Amino acid sequence: MIASVIDPSPRRASGSLFGLAYGDALGKPTEFLTVAEIVRRYGPSGPRELTGDPALVTDDTQMALAVAWALHDAPAYAPAVVEPLLRRRFVDWSVSPDNNRAPGMTCLRACAELDRGVRWQEATVAGSKGCGANMRVTPIGLLDVDLDILAGLAQLQAGLTHGHPTALAASELTAYAVRLLRDGAALTELPDLLAARARDQRTVYRADWLGELWRQPGEATPEEFIARGWDECLRVLDRLDAALAGPDDGGDPCRLTGEGWIAEEALATALLCAVRHADDPVGALARGATTAGDSDSIAALAGAFVGAAHGMSAWPTDWSTRIEYSDQLATLATPHD
Repeated sequence: MIASVIDPSPRRASGSLFGLAYGDALGKPTEFLTVAEIVRRYGPSGPRELTGDPALVTDDTQMALAVAWALHDAPAYAPAVVEPLLRRRFVDWSVSPDNNRAPGMTCLRACAELDRGVRWQEATVAGSKGCGANMRVTPIGLLDVDLDILAGLAQLQAGLTHGHPTALAASELTAYAVRLLRDGAALTELPDLLAARARDQRTVYRADWLGELWRQPGEATPEEFIARGWDECLRVLDRLDAALAGPDDGGDPCRLTGEGWIAEEALATALLCAVRHADDPVGALARGATTAGDSDSIAALAGAFVGAAHGMSAWPTDWSTRIEYSDQLATLATPHD
């Protein structure tokens, strides 16, 4: 692996990667339940304990590991180098017997085309902005690379399966949020910092990473294509600001920032959980898991954010040996810590 990152003392990379898996595991059994049913089963504070030996995760963590291993294997972070590595890891995931966790149809459809050797710009599901684009991007936010490479990597990994401009923009913002927290930003600062990034990048189309992905029906220029994605992200960040401006009523955060099935809403609702529970990391996961929406993805991203902010000290010490794929998570995080 070619990069090293961050101040080792808080073990922020480990905190973020393990936090993603912990949130995923807590949200896995609640994903298709109503909030009332979740509260009936777990109490008003939601699920706060890992269950199972090991505690199982979903395709969210599996695909984040696929991204992390592709980066691990990359001798350079350049489009021509990283794309085939991501393609191989995604395809391997798609045909693995462990891929039995109700994976998203967009990822499966795109991976089937990637497996046939189709150019990724044609294999991708052009109209999809599902949260599969950014549930897996956390490892990119932990790299010690400049922001242009971070943006290119984040958008490329999203674009292999989700070709919608909002999937690209939301993935970059998710990785950027992890980077900011890794570097010491406070959770409460994130909404303003992400909105500033979205405004700054609004018409930046990264042709060196994306090629001619923008050439889709109805698109006039690459700048107009990508601006559509950034504008949707800015709108959901406005909803996040409005939610945070009021008191927390303890209810389902999806009512305020969306159910998280799509990329920009997964980002915003996970941030809402993380900011509301900045000093209670397990509470952030539980809040994300106690939703009527895509609970595992919301809780996973909330865990990635809170873990990047606090490091491994955020989590109960015994969880690291009880989570599925603990060996891979430890291996992939250690070079960064």
